[in-house]
Amino acid sequence: KRALPPGVSLQSLPPIDVVVISHNHYDHLDRASVVELDYKARTEGGRTVFLVPLGQKSWFEDLGIRTVVELDWWQKHTVRGVDFFLTPVQHWSARGVADRSKTLWGGWSVFGQDLHWYFGGDAGFSKDMADTRAHFATRQTAALGGGLDVTLIPVGAYEPRWFMRDQHMNPQEAVQA
Repeated sequence: KRALPPGVSLQSLPPIDVVVISHNHYDHLDRASVVELDYKARTEGGRTVFLVPLGQKSWFEDLGIRTVVELDWWQKHTVRGVDFFLTPVQHWSARGVADRSKTLWGGWSVFGQDLHWYFGGDAGFSKDMADTRAHFATRQTAALGGGLDVTLIPVGAYEPRWFMRDQHMNPQEAVQA
C-alpha cells in the first residue's frame, strides 16, 4: 500500500502513448497503476503501449491489457517515429519467492527526432552502461545532436554496500555511469 499519494493523480495525467517497464518488482510495477493507465486510455479513445522486458507480457495480458510489446535486450520498438530499445543493466527480476530472474529486466534508450534519453530502471554499477553508450555511439554523433539529452540514473537502497552493490548504485557510481 502506498504511504503517500502520487505527485500527479492518474486522472490528471494527459494521454500516455508509451509506458516503459524496467522490471517486475512490486515497487516498480504496480498492478493497479497499469490497469488504470490502460483503462484511462481505452475509455478516452486512446491507446497506451506497454513496452516490457522478455517474459512479462503474459502478466499484463492476464490483467486484460492487450497493447503490450515484449522485447529482449537490444531489441527495438518504434512508436510514432520514436525508437525504444531495451538495454541490459545489472539487476534481476522477481514477483514472488520462486521466480527470481525468470523474466528479463533492463533500462531503456530512447531516440526521438528532438530528444535522446536513457532510463536506467533499477541497476547496480556495471559495464552495461558503457556497453550501451558504445552500442549507440553512431546515433549520438555531432551531426545527430550529440549524446543523450537526459539520463535517468537510479540511486537508492545502496547500503550496506557489501549486500547492495550488485543491485543498486550509490551516488558516486551514478556520477560515473
